[in-house]
Amino acid sequence: MTAGRSNTESLSQHWCTPPKYVDTIRRFFDGAIALDPCSNRHAIVGATVEYSLPEIDGLAASWNHPTVFVNPPYGRDCERGTTIRDWLRKCARSHSQHGVEVLALVPVATNTRHWKQYVFGAATAVAFLYDTRLRFLVNGKDGGKGAPMSCAMVYWGSQYKRFEDTFIRFGAVVDVRHLHGKLVGTGEHRTLFERVEKPNPVRVGGS
Repeated sequence: MTAGRSNTESLSQHWCTPPKYVDTIRRFFDGAIALDPCSNRHAIVGATVEYSLPEIDGLAASWNHPTVFVNPPYGRDCERGTTIRDWLRKCARSHSQHGVEVLALVPVATNTRHWKQYVFGAATAVAFLYDTRLRFLVNGKDGGKGAPMSCAMVYWGSQYKRFEDTFIRFGAVVDVRHLHGKLVGTGEHRTLFERVEKPNPVRVGGS
């Protein structure tokens, strides 16, 4: 839940998910969110289990819960050496290895390797949100200004039609399952796990 968290804790800001999305995510998960691995003291998600950053490293902890909602830090965590790439990897692995249903609210970055690997290469669907400047709750309050980037809701799970029906009012929903096993944009075809399982010296956590 700490999208936009600064690398300097004294200057940190917690960019929390807007209520309209929290309500929709909870409804999608039949009324309850089992795990929020990126929570904080201002969070309104109300998951059954919450890992509060920075006290608990949500990447290192277990995600073996039936439903997970992730609003990860969008910048680099210099202390742990992690980025949003590591959070997307954790989303993809949690679903593929444990069948976890995962929703993640993340910035649109379709030209990056982490999107090609863990979104286009592993997710079920993406809702590209119509909100051009999504208004997060900054430290629990409506700051009045939107985020400086486009955002998307990414889904790793088995209920594509339910996801489409739920999130179509918020944006354009795209089924990306046909892209699995392809290194999108290069013409090179590999399986996801040939690429995912390579050692990463800076990764923290993982299933």
